[in-house]
Amino acid sequence: MPLRSGTLPRDAVRHPLFARCYARVSVTAETRMGMGRVRERLLGGLSGRVIEIGAGNGLNFAHYPGTVSEVVAIEPERRLRQLAVEAALRAEVPVDVVPGAAEALPVKSEGFDAAVVSLVLCSVRDVPRALAELKRVLRPGGEVRFFEHGRGGGRAMGATQHALDRTVWPLLSGGCHLSREPVRALREAGFELGPYRRLLMPEQGPVLPTSYCVLGTAWRPGVSA
Repeated sequence: MPLRSGTLPRDAVRHPLFARCYARVSVTAETRMGMGRVRERLLGGLSGRVIEIGAGNGLNFAHYPGTVSEVVAIEPERRLRQLAVEAALRAEVPVDVVPGAAEALPVKSEGFDAAVVSLVLCSVRDVPRALAELKRVLRPGGEVRFFEHGRGGGRAMGATQHALDRTVWPLLSGGCHLSREPVRALREAGFELGPYRRLLMPEQGPVLPTSYCVLGTAWRPGVSA
Protein backbone atom coordinates (compact mmCIF):
# COMPACT_ATOMS: atom_id res chain seq x y z
CA MET A 1 0.00 0.00 0.00
CA PRO A 2 1.58 3.32 -1.03
CA LEU A 3 2.33 5.54 1.93
CA ARG A 4 1.84 9.24 2.30
CA SER A 5 4.97 10.98 3.52
CA GLY A 6 4.20 12.43 6.96
CA THR A 7 5.86 15.29 8.75
CA LEU A 8 6.54 13.46 12.01
CA PRO A 9 9.42 11.03 12.69
CA ARG A 10 8.94 7.28 12.68
CA ASP A 11 8.96 7.05 16.48
CA ALA A 12 7.29 10.36 17.27
CA VAL A 13 6.12 9.06 20.67
CA ARG A 14 8.50 7.53 23.22
CA HIS A 15 7.00 6.47 26.53
CA PRO A 16 8.73 3.14 27.29
CA LEU A 17 7.94 3.00 31.03
CA PHE A 18 4.31 3.97 30.52
CA ALA A 19 4.02 1.49 27.66
CA ARG A 20 5.10 -1.39 29.90
CA CYS A 21 2.68 -0.37 32.66
CA TYR A 22 -0.18 0.16 30.20
CA ALA A 23 0.38 -3.23 28.59
CA ARG A 24 -0.08 -4.95 31.97
CA VAL A 25 -2.97 -2.83 33.25
CA SER A 26 -4.94 -2.94 30.00
CA VAL A 27 -4.94 -6.74 29.90
CA THR A 28 -6.28 -6.87 33.46
CA ALA A 29 -8.96 -4.30 32.58
CA GLU A 30 -10.38 -6.57 29.87
CA THR A 31 -12.22 -8.62 32.46
CA ARG A 32 -12.06 -6.73 35.74
CA MET A 33 -13.26 -3.42 34.29
CA GLY A 34 -15.43 -4.87 31.52
CA MET A 35 -13.31 -3.46 28.70
CA GLY A 36 -13.77 -6.59 26.62
CA ARG A 37 -17.53 -5.98 26.49
CA VAL A 38 -16.95 -2.34 25.53
CA ARG A 39 -14.69 -3.40 22.66
CA GLU A 40 -17.39 -5.74 21.38
CA ARG A 41 -19.88 -2.87 21.28
CA LEU A 42 -17.31 -0.51 19.79
CA LEU A 43 -16.44 -2.74 16.84
CA GLY A 44 -19.61 -4.76 16.23
CA GLY A 45 -21.03 -4.43 12.71
CA LEU A 46 -17.96 -2.90 11.08
CA SER A 47 -17.09 -3.96 7.54
CA GLY A 48 -14.63 -3.20 4.75
CA ARG A 49 -11.23 -1.55 5.23
CA VAL A 50 -10.69 -0.09 8.70
CA ILE A 51 -7.97 2.17 10.06
CA GLU A 52 -7.37 2.10 13.80
CA ILE A 53 -5.57 5.11 15.28
CA GLY A 54 -3.40 4.51 18.33
CA ALA A 55 -3.84 0.74 18.44
CA GLY A 56 -1.75 0.36 21.60
CA ASN A 57 -0.99 -3.28 22.33
CA GLY A 58 -3.67 -4.50 19.94
CA LEU A 59 -6.43 -5.55 22.33
CA ASN A 60 -9.10 -4.48 19.82
CA PHE A 61 -7.88 -6.91 17.18
CA ALA A 62 -9.59 -9.98 18.64
CA HIS A 63 -12.96 -8.20 18.52
CA TYR A 64 -13.12 -7.20 14.85
CA PRO A 65 -15.95 -9.05 13.07
CA GLY A 66 -15.30 -11.23 10.05
CA THR A 67 -16.97 -8.65 7.79
CA VAL A 68 -13.84 -6.49 8.12
CA SER A 69 -11.58 -7.15 5.15
CA GLU A 70 -8.46 -5.43 6.52
CA VAL A 71 -7.32 -3.38 9.51
CA VAL A 72 -4.44 -0.92 9.22
CA ALA A 73 -3.41 -0.21 12.80
CA ILE A 74 -1.33 2.91 13.49
CA GLU A 75 0.74 2.91 16.68
CA PRO A 76 3.55 5.42 17.36
CA GLU A 77 5.03 3.91 20.55
CA ARG A 78 7.64 1.26 19.78
CA ARG A 79 7.03 -1.13 22.70
CA LEU A 80 3.25 -1.07 22.25
CA ARG A 81 3.67 -1.51 18.50
CA GLN A 82 5.72 -4.68 19.06
CA LEU A 83 2.94 -6.08 21.23
CA ALA A 84 0.36 -5.08 18.62
CA VAL A 85 2.27 -7.01 15.96
CA GLU A 86 2.07 -10.11 18.15
CA ALA A 87 -1.67 -9.55 18.66
CA ALA A 88 -2.13 -9.11 14.90
CA LEU A 89 -0.73 -12.58 14.30
CA ARG A 90 -3.49 -14.03 16.49
CA ALA A 91 -6.33 -12.00 14.96
CA GLU A 92 -8.99 -13.60 12.79
CA VAL A 93 -8.99 -10.70 10.32
CA PRO A 94 -5.95 -9.33 8.43
CA VAL A 95 -4.19 -6.66 10.52
CA ASP A 96 -1.23 -4.59 9.36
CA VAL A 97 0.50 -2.72 12.19
CA VAL A 98 2.18 0.47 10.97
CA PRO A 99 4.34 3.09 12.75
CA GLY A 100 2.99 6.61 12.56
CA ALA A 101 1.29 9.40 14.44
CA ALA A 102 -2.34 10.53 14.36
CA GLU A 103 -1.35 13.98 13.14
CA ALA A 104 0.36 12.62 10.00
CA LEU A 105 -1.17 9.30 9.01
CA PRO A 106 1.08 7.38 6.57
CA VAL A 107 -1.78 6.26 4.29
CA LYS A 108 -3.57 7.47 1.17
CA SER A 109 -6.58 9.76 1.23
CA GLU A 110 -10.12 8.32 1.17
CA GLY A 111 -8.80 4.77 1.44
CA PHE A 112 -10.91 3.47 4.31
CA ASP A 113 -14.54 2.61 4.95
CA ALA A 114 -14.29 3.12 8.71
CA ALA A 115 -11.97 4.38 11.43
CA VAL A 116 -11.59 3.45 15.08
CA VAL A 117 -10.30 5.72 17.84
CA SER A 118 -10.14 4.05 21.23
CA LEU A 119 -8.65 5.86 24.23
CA VAL A 120 -6.34 7.85 21.97
CA LEU A 121 -7.69 11.41 21.60
CA CYS A 122 -6.71 12.05 25.21
CA SER A 123 -3.04 11.72 24.34
CA VAL A 124 -2.52 13.06 20.81
CA ARG A 125 -0.53 16.29 20.71
CA ASP A 126 -2.86 18.14 18.33
CA VAL A 127 -6.47 16.95 18.38
CA PRO A 128 -7.79 19.16 15.51
CA ARG A 129 -4.92 18.10 13.28
CA ALA A 130 -5.42 14.42 14.14
CA LEU A 131 -9.14 14.61 13.36
CA ALA A 132 -8.43 16.44 10.10
CA GLU A 133 -6.18 13.53 9.15
CA LEU A 134 -8.90 11.08 10.13
CA LYS A 135 -11.34 12.86 7.85
CA ARG A 136 -8.78 12.85 5.02
CA VAL A 137 -8.26 9.09 5.05
CA LEU A 138 -11.96 8.16 5.29
CA ARG A 139 -14.06 7.87 2.16
CA PRO A 140 -17.04 10.27 1.97
CA GLY A 141 -19.69 8.86 4.28
CA GLY A 142 -17.10 6.76 6.12
CA GLU A 143 -17.85 5.79 9.70
CA VAL A 144 -15.94 6.61 12.89
CA ARG A 145 -16.30 4.40 15.95
CA PHE A 146 -15.01 6.04 19.11
CA PHE A 147 -14.50 5.11 22.74
CA GLU A 148 -12.79 7.89 24.66
CA HIS A 149 -12.51 9.27 28.16
CA GLY A 150 -12.57 12.94 29.06
CA ARG A 151 -14.17 15.71 31.03
CA GLY A 152 -16.99 14.70 33.34
CA GLY A 153 -18.56 14.94 36.75
CA GLY A 154 -19.39 18.11 38.65
CA ARG A 155 -17.43 21.26 39.28
CA ALA A 156 -15.07 19.69 41.81
CA MET A 157 -14.20 16.76 39.53
CA GLY A 158 -13.67 19.10 36.59
CA ALA A 159 -11.30 21.23 38.66
CA THR A 160 -9.42 18.10 39.69
CA GLN A 161 -9.08 16.95 36.08
CA HIS A 162 -7.79 20.35 34.96
CA ALA A 163 -5.31 20.50 37.86
CA LEU A 164 -3.95 17.06 37.04
CA ASP A 165 -3.66 17.97 33.33
CA ARG A 166 -1.57 21.03 34.21
CA THR A 167 0.77 19.12 36.49
CA VAL A 168 1.69 15.46 36.82
CA TRP A 169 -0.86 13.45 34.86
CA PRO A 170 0.49 13.82 31.29
CA LEU A 171 4.01 13.09 32.52
CA LEU A 172 2.95 9.94 34.34
CA SER A 173 0.47 8.69 31.75
CA GLY A 174 2.11 8.90 28.36
CA GLY A 175 0.77 12.35 27.45
CA CYS A 176 -2.82 11.57 28.48
CA HIS A 177 -5.16 14.46 29.36
CA LEU A 178 -8.23 14.03 31.54
CA SER A 179 -10.32 17.07 30.64
CA ARG A 180 -10.57 16.89 26.86
CA GLU A 181 -14.02 16.69 25.26
CA PRO A 182 -13.99 14.10 22.44
CA VAL A 183 -17.59 14.58 21.29
CA ARG A 184 -17.12 18.33 21.01
CA ALA A 185 -13.81 17.83 19.20
CA LEU A 186 -15.41 15.51 16.62
CA ARG A 187 -18.25 17.96 16.03
CA GLU A 188 -15.87 20.91 15.65
CA ALA A 189 -13.77 18.87 13.19
CA GLY A 190 -16.81 18.59 10.92
CA PHE A 191 -17.92 15.04 11.62
CA GLU A 192 -21.61 14.21 11.79
CA LEU A 193 -22.36 12.76 15.22
CA GLY A 194 -24.47 9.65 15.41
CA PRO A 195 -25.72 7.90 18.53
CA TYR A 196 -23.42 7.93 21.51
CA ARG A 197 -23.70 7.11 25.18
CA ARG A 198 -21.77 8.20 28.23
CA LEU A 199 -20.61 5.60 30.72
CA LEU A 200 -18.34 5.18 33.68
CA MET A 201 -15.32 2.89 33.69
CA PRO A 202 -15.23 0.81 35.73
CA GLU A 203 -18.99 0.44 35.59
CA GLN A 204 -18.98 -0.74 39.20
CA GLY A 205 -16.49 0.73 41.63
CA PRO A 206 -14.92 4.04 42.58
CA VAL A 207 -15.43 7.06 40.30
CA LEU A 208 -12.00 8.37 39.28
CA PRO A 209 -10.88 11.34 37.15
CA THR A 210 -10.36 8.79 34.34
CA SER A 211 -13.82 7.23 34.68
CA TYR A 212 -15.89 9.50 32.41
CA CYS A 213 -16.12 7.83 29.00
CA VAL A 214 -18.17 8.09 25.84
CA LEU A 215 -18.89 5.36 23.27
CA GLY A 216 -20.42 6.22 19.92
CA THR A 217 -20.43 6.68 16.18
CA ALA A 218 -19.77 9.56 13.79
CA TRP A 219 -19.45 9.95 10.03
CA ARG A 220 -17.42 11.91 7.55
CA PRO A 221 -19.98 14.05 5.67
CA GLY A 222 -20.75 13.15 2.09
CA VAL A 223 -21.66 10.03 0.19
CA SER A 224 -19.56 7.50 -1.64
CA ALA A 225 -19.13 7.97 -5.37
